Amino acid sequence: MPLAAIKYWTRARQGINACTENSFACEASMITPHYIDIIIHLSAAWFAGSMIGLERSFHGRPAGFRTHALVCLASALLMLITIYQDDWFKGIPLEAIRTDPQRMAQGIMTGIGFLGAGVIFKEGLSVRGLTTAASIWITAAIGILFGAGFFYPAILGTLATLGTLAVFRWIEAWMPSQYYALLVLRFAKRRTLPEAKVKKLITAQGFSTASMSYRLDDNGRVFEYRTSIQTIDQRNLQRLAAALRARRDVLEFRISPTGD
Repeated sequence: MPLAAIKYWTRARQGINACTENSFACEASMITPHYIDIIIHLSAAWFAGSMIGLERSFHGRPAGFRTHALVCLASALLMLITIYQDDWFKGIPLEAIRTDPQRMAQGIMTGIGFLGAGVIFKEGLSVRGLTTAASIWITAAIGILFGAGFFYPAILGTLATLGTLAVFRWIEAWMPSQYYALLVLRFAKRRTLPEAKVKKLITAQGFSTASMSYRLDDNGRVFEYRTSIQTIDQRNLQRLAAALRARRDVLEFRISPTGD
């Protein structure tokens, strides 16, 4: 029998005898000096995840306060297994069982991808939930740092995440940006506007057009234009809709904002 195994069973037998003789001493021996550190790690992770989740809940996102708090707490819990494995494998020599913190972190970040994918959904032609998925992913990373006791980058990461979600929203609203939409125009075949006039009508409302497609529908009685339009002023979408409503030759139109 290996020497390490003999030592392990000897210590285990001594622990059983001690617990039999003095149950109070046995319970006290289960408390390790790391308990306070573990409480600090978990509390910090839970607080950081909660703060990020509150921002998401305030803006009505599907993954909010409870989700982010649990993700961060779970990541910290799993990392504590590797950081304090001598407490977890009490009485077992460290050379007998070793848990690699790096592999644990990789497993956490891989598994969290499934949760992030669950909050991404397609709404019409737009894709929503990408920011929430990214916040869940970085919350897991922050939980790993708090669990490992790497408090300085964990705190910086928490502040940077909150700043990105809250402050950058104002910056995005202030910065000029491009807006895209899919435009569908339907005319009676005999009253179809030429492509040049259609493009002139669109550009007059502050849009530029991409490649245009054509379709003849309803047994050849309806002609359809379909194109992607772009503008830097979101109010132009309302102006274009008003201009199209005022035209009698337009049978039907559809303006669908996209997430480009």
